[in-house]
Amino acid sequence: MKFGVFYELQLPKPWSRDDEYTLLNHALDQVELADKLGYDYAWEVEHHFLEEYSHSSAPEVFLAAASQRTTNIRLGHGIVQLPTNHPARVAERVSTLDLLSHGRVELGVGEGSSVTELHPFDRRFRDKRAVWEDAMRCLMPMFWEEGWEYHGEYFDFPLRNVIPKPRQYPHPPLWVACSQLETIEMAGRRGIGALGFQFVSAEAAQAWVHAYYNSFTKRFDPLGPYATNPNIAIVSQFMCAETDEEAQARADGSTFFQFALRFYNDKGPLVPGTVSLWDEYQAWKASPSGQKAQGGGLIGSPATIRQKLHRFAESNVDQVILLNQAGRNRHEHICEALELFATEVMPEFHAMEPEHQEWKRQVLHGELELDEIDTDPYNVVSLQSTTWKPGMETPVAGS
Repeated sequence: MKFGVFYELQLPKPWSRDDEYTLLNHALDQVELADKLGYDYAWEVEHHFLEEYSHSSAPEVFLAAASQRTTNIRLGHGIVQLPTNHPARVAERVSTLDLLSHGRVELGVGEGSSVTELHPFDRRFRDKRAVWEDAMRCLMPMFWEEGWEYHGEYFDFPLRNVIPKPRQYPHPPLWVACSQLETIEMAGRRGIGALGFQFVSAEAAQAWVHAYYNSFTKRFDPLGPYATNPNIAIVSQFMCAETDEEAQARADGSTFFQFALRFYNDKGPLVPGTVSLWDEYQAWKASPSGQKAQGGGLIGSPATIRQKLHRFAESNVDQVILLNQAGRNRHEHICEALELFATEVMPEFHAMEPEHQEWKRQVLHGELELDEIDTDPYNVVSLQSTTWKPGMETPVAGS
């Protein structure tokens, strides 16, 4: 099993003048530390206009800065919003980052989450899947073709050579955001790595791993001649401390991630300056639904996290991505958690990677056939397509 760290760049109110400056520079310090500690991936999102929830609107700049402060860690776009970015600009920026990082880029792509983000870019929410597919067909050959033109429904691109070309040939490994769990099956069918931005149990993880790899091996239907990337990653809330109680206290904002997305989808575009999302979150946490959502994820002592991770390892998830910067989690606590996990837990699961890769080889070569597990019981409410209302259950990892 491999491990990543994940950044939304969350910044709850109230704000002071230096808060964004401090937030970004602390995040870079954390990525640099994760690199030194042997973490495998650092993932950075792209969101627009979602104040408090995500101040990461220019991930290519953040990842470029991280590339100059790290050596080995893979630098992941998790994700680039294709409906709000022209494919040629995506290819140019990703290729430049790949060159600057000596070939360490992972390219996650996705559709965007809500009308708040899409409408200012003249994209309709109901069109986002079609725009994403058209953008993919337009984008991918730009990485390796000397001359490329494309005439699709949403993108019309004349014959040009998009430069520079990436360090990795034919392109960086390709992933897609899977905010709705059913999208995991689509990712396998398209031959793309699945970034599972839901918080799921270990049992659900096994069901979706089987769905993903069965789609990859039996129902393969790519969007173009790109290189496949058979991988499935799951995001989990994270905080590691000496005791379970201390970890829970330090992860007070761990469920802010799913609450904030649902709030934006419920309320629609907010008038800037009229709502404190953090205050709304505190009220929700005190509700029965909010109380039920607490206590999940990879939050606890090394022994507790180790026990939960073994259940995920049994599901054959390829990567667990740790949501370590959430709500008002403190910089020093995040760094201490990264160090404690890397020392006490991560080596054991890194050592299991050769066995996992052999399992994957057998699956991909048809030597091992996976059961077709019914995913309906695990198809929990989407974080990005369903509005949150009082009393609605919030899914959490490792529960």
